[in-house]
Amino acid sequence: MNTSANLLSNLMACLNQGDIDVVDLTHTLGPATPMIKVPEGHGKQPPQTSLETISDYREDGGYARWSTLTTAEHSGTHFDTPSHWFTGKDLEAATTDTIAVKRFVAPACVIDCAKDVSEDEDFILTAERLESWEGEHGRIPAGSWVLLHSGWAGRFKDADKFLNQIDGVAHSPGPDPDAVRLMIARDACGYGTETIGTDHGNANQFDPVFPAHNLMHGANKFGMSSLNNLNKLPPTGAVILTAPLKIVDGSGSPLRVLAFVPNAA
Repeated sequence: MNTSANLLSNLMACLNQGDIDVVDLTHTLGPATPMIKVPEGHGKQPPQTSLETISDYREDGGYARWSTLTTAEHSGTHFDTPSHWFTGKDLEAATTDTIAVKRFVAPACVIDCAKDVSEDEDFILTAERLESWEGEHGRIPAGSWVLLHSGWAGRFKDADKFLNQIDGVAHSPGPDPDAVRLMIARDACGYGTETIGTDHGNANQFDPVFPAHNLMHGANKFGMSSLNNLNKLPPTGAVILTAPLKIVDGSGSPLRVLAFVPNAA
């Protein structure tokens, strides 16, 4: 057996023996899934996710049960391609069907700011905070995801609390432009968050506006939103699988995010 085959056999052995845990970072997608509210003048509102029965052996007889799923590319736990934002429109291999599949497997750096967010819903992730994290855990490796653990996933079942809009203004944590620039300088593969979108709730006040979209996608980087269970990941050491649906010319996709985590026990 060659070395490569041994590596894969060892991986399966570690999974079967419990040396590596598989953590689901995904919320369930369905009619109750909170949907983003697009700011006025920035496009149309997405439809609410729905399931309509085609046939069901429990009611119609026959052998099968299946439904028509209606949703948006950017609904629930979802993936943002570089082509999602206008700054990435001219990039090659930047849609769900053209991105190299190797890019969907990457290490994760988890920035734990849950305590900060519990004290300030408008918490801003800064470059200084990322550099402080690096001082403790090491430099963000090239090709890694930077994931903001904010505790926001606990709000997912209450759409009003999850969106947290007050007088038309969203209050939720996210990065400022300098933090995004630092991630790009580190050559991170993307930025992920527990909130409904990758940007800070009031990111239209930044320069440039919506930097997690504007800068990241312009630099051919990815985004992920509405992540779950980030509290179950270590600061470093996890590897995550983030394969979106292979939608023709897709700007993004709901996905099942899986993290492979060494079992400390």
